[in-house]
Amino acid sequence: MNTHYDALETRDPAEREQDLFGRLPDVLHAAIKAPAYAALLQGIDPRDITSRTALAQLPVLRKSELPALHKAAPPFGGFVAQAPGAFSRLFTSPGPIFEPEAAHTDPWRGARALFAAGFRSSDVVLNTFSYHLTPGGFIFDASARALGCAVIPAGPGNTEAQFELIEAYRPIGYSGTPDFLKILLDGAASAGRDVSSIKRALVSGAAFPPTLQAEIKARGIDAYQAFGTADLGIIAYETSAREGMVVNEDLIFEIVRPGTGDPVAEGDVGEIVVSSLDPAHPWIRLALGDLTAALPGVSRCGRTNMRIKGWMGRADQTTKIKG
Repeated sequence: MNTHYDALETRDPAEREQDLFGRLPDVLHAAIKAPAYAALLQGIDPRDITSRTALAQLPVLRKSELPALHKAAPPFGGFVAQAPGAFSRLFTSPGPIFEPEAAHTDPWRGARALFAAGFRSSDVVLNTFSYHLTPGGFIFDASARALGCAVIPAGPGNTEAQFELIEAYRPIGYSGTPDFLKILLDGAASAGRDVSSIKRALVSGAAFPPTLQAEIKARGIDAYQAFGTADLGIIAYETSAREGMVVNEDLIFEIVRPGTGDPVAEGDVGEIVVSSLDPAHPWIRLALGDLTAALPGVSRCGRTNMRIKGWMGRADQTTKIKG
């Protein structure tokens, strides 16, 4: 049985760096076709940005600034060169921030996270993230379908209808918040409904403290965590090693001193900054406002990308996160 989604996950870290920074100049060329990036990166020659040191000299774009930027130049603040009609779906998230979904397979890069959590082709997955206006439901829906799973687009709430679906389709997988998984399990136990088909879960969007992890495990469900945003999709995910989270492929992940673009020393806590390599909708040094720290060494699961401790709070302390 394959233990990794593909060979990219286990390649030599130096090979990954060479690949990412070999592709970055073309992504920067695509980015500066958008007026806001052309202004932000004025005077930058994309051909010169081929290392982490060079990348660290570029300005960061703060996610906290996006609502005002999007309002001033709707819908995407001038950071997307293509017209809205070039994308497959168009979303909004609190701010408001407007996000397009690319038209290619697995646009949110979540299939790897589901695979690491034990999901496989032909599994039936109950997806309880919201499908209404925000990307959450579609992030996990598209990712599961890219893996070859069948998806029940349940969304959150309406537990009685969910019990009917679970008893009929017998999903083996769950995706959603850990809170709603507990609500489903508790509700089923009280109502005498059979949700025993669910054996694995990928949870995100809320805290998953050790006490709840132990409770879910005791109920026969192997649950893993993923860290993502509505802008970037799945950024990092837990694996069978249970040692922090592994950073996703096709992203350049930096940890910087909060409020700056300066990388921290290895192992220090800092703010997450991500560059994505999708030319249709590139993000160049997007500062998320979330804190984390890198873990040393390579994961025991065999994946060789950077490992992080997971979400460790907010850099600006202006946003209260559930849990």
